[in-house]
Amino acid sequence: MLLLLAESMLPHLNVSLNATATVLLLIGFALIRNRREAAHRWVMLSCFGVSMVFLVTYLLHKYWYGDTKFPADQYPLMAWVYYPLLASHVVLAMAVPILALTTIVLGLRDRRAAHRRWARITFPIWLYVSVTGILVYLFLYQWFR
Repeated sequence: MLLLLAESMLPHLNVSLNATATVLLLIGFALIRNRREAAHRWVMLSCFGVSMVFLVTYLLHKYWYGDTKFPADQYPLMAWVYYPLLASHVVLAMAVPILALTTIVLGLRDRRAAHRRWARITFPIWLYVSVTGILVYLFLYQWFR
């Protein structure tokens, strides 16, 4: 019974975590633009924490229930949008934990120049993965069930 509840709830929990990470990324970006470094640090650490909780719940969902298939036979034209979106999302998502952790460690060690260089790469990729994660959820669980 608990696993059935988890099956129906995990995708919604995951998208909520993903949306939270997206908002935190944008807040963190705004904070550093306004030179509020301490607030930026805490928001970005929170974002990383939310992202790690997402990763755990996402992996649990995949382990317990496998992949959720897009109904390409019913929506063949939308499959041409969904699959490239999914492919770019998955490939870049694999890099985010490494990029984010490297960027965070450099920031915490006060290696500002290196932190900024990594952040210029990490931020847009992490934001793209977060937003496309929300879109994948919408494709699978809301728009094209």
